[in-house]
Amino acid sequence: MDSSPIELFGRSSSEPLSLREVTARLHPEDNVAIAKRSLQAGLVLQTTSGRKLAVQQLVPAGHKIALREIGAGDAVRRYGQTIGFAREPISPGQHVHSHNVGLKDFSRDYAFCQDARPTAYIPEADRRSFMGFQRASGRVGTRNTIAVIGSVNCSAHGCHEITRHFTAERLASYPNVDEVIALTHDEGCGGVHSGTRDYAMLQRTLAGMARHPNVGATVLVGLGCEINQLNDLIERQQLDDETAVAPELVSLVIQDLGGIGPTVQAGIAAIDDLLPAVNAVQRSSQPVSELTIALECGGSDSWSGITANPLVGLVSDALIRQGGTVVLAETPEVYGVEHLLTRRAISPEVGQKLLDKIDWWQAYLRDRGVEFDNNPGPGNKAGGLSNIVEKSLGAIVKSGSTNLVDVYDYAEQIERRGFVFMDTPGYDPVSVTGMVAGGCNLVLFTTGRGSVFGFKPAPSIKISTNSPTFERMPGDMDFDAGRVLEKDGSLETLAAELFDLIVDVASGAPSRSEAQNVGTLEFVPWRSGPIV
Repeated sequence: MDSSPIELFGRSSSEPLSLREVTARLHPEDNVAIAKRSLQAGLVLQTTSGRKLAVQQLVPAGHKIALREIGAGDAVRRYGQTIGFAREPISPGQHVHSHNVGLKDFSRDYAFCQDARPTAYIPEADRRSFMGFQRASGRVGTRNTIAVIGSVNCSAHGCHEITRHFTAERLASYPNVDEVIALTHDEGCGGVHSGTRDYAMLQRTLAGMARHPNVGATVLVGLGCEINQLNDLIERQQLDDETAVAPELVSLVIQDLGGIGPTVQAGIAAIDDLLPAVNAVQRSSQPVSELTIALECGGSDSWSGITANPLVGLVSDALIRQGGTVVLAETPEVYGVEHLLTRRAISPEVGQKLLDKIDWWQAYLRDRGVEFDNNPGPGNKAGGLSNIVEKSLGAIVKSGSTNLVDVYDYAEQIERRGFVFMDTPGYDPVSVTGMVAGGCNLVLFTTGRGSVFGFKPAPSIKISTNSPTFERMPGDMDFDAGRVLEKDGSLETLAAELFDLIVDVASGAPSRSEAQNVGTLEFVPWRSGPIV
């Protein structure tokens, strides 16, 4: 991807190259284009109208090149939208990036519901199916696990010792049980105080994992003196409801049992008792309407909004037309483009719920001396993303084009079908933890720079935005969206391939992260408050 155009196209630098051949202009109103390959200074590009454009300095692959004069203070436009403002005059052929593009507040027309349209649902008889685990609650899982969940960091070691006992060899007699997993964290005391926002979020997150459709049984392990008491968690979250967790919930308190050793033995014995009932649940044909998919991106680059995210958007639309659900999150990564989502809201109330979340984040960041534009990391910027607005414009296309039907708090149980939004941070493990706790039974994860993310018990399908990353990390990437940039690449064709892969993974085929046993350490509940 970093080959020079001279090497790539076999021409001398004096020969004009077709601008369309080496760049991508995403909208007629854009005053920048995206370099498909590194463009060397002195290279001459020719537009379809015959106008010549000389490259002023190196423009790395995925970065922006100015197509025309942009005056100081003028809007820089990509996707037909404002992504920032020129800090200084920018000449045609110049590299356009964070060094000469700034970010300032600008007016946005929220136009509640203006773009909301009826969804063209596919008749039930024509919908696809997958092989899933139907629970007593009626929900359907893509995996069948036993979860050992800690109430507090102090019980984490005990949780992992319990799960280490259940090796693949010991589970061989239970072919319908995928594995026994430990979900531990750094919370539960010190930074979590009864009655606070963080206390409610932690309990909601833990309960969401305990009753998750990919979990067949749960063992809760606490220390005994922590703020997040097990009996309070069970009572507040109604985990003792027989329909909430199938087939059974077991709770263990280390101090009551006499320490880690006795607790580990009690946990092993409890799971031995649970295994036959969990194994009795078998995969059966289920409609894809039972899939609730978390949409996440990490290590994004400039191609994210051109290849992988639009591809996921097409898949999101296809799933929703079949009655399924997709969840967009990462509130800091919709900042600056929230008006494009409020226009798709089914009601002004839903649109306002999203704006309320943005307002909360603005106050939260301001109080801590942080800005939304602190979000793009070094990898994002190296990949061509200049600021948070440009990143957000590429991120939201994962949600497709259907109506926004609801907005949820972090780890809140997702009840509405269709396209919904969940309030989460932009940090991948925290964001996905909230969405999976809310009920997502599969994750679509797009990445440009290359992520090794996985999440148990919900399989994570990683989609590379470009072919070089896919080829460089074959053990971690599940799907190459970079093929969109090839001459015969088609978003529609690749979307059909990706949908097939989703059905396969939902039916039990291991994702790349699952094949490497990645996914338990990525369970990271959100803490927004202080530690005392």
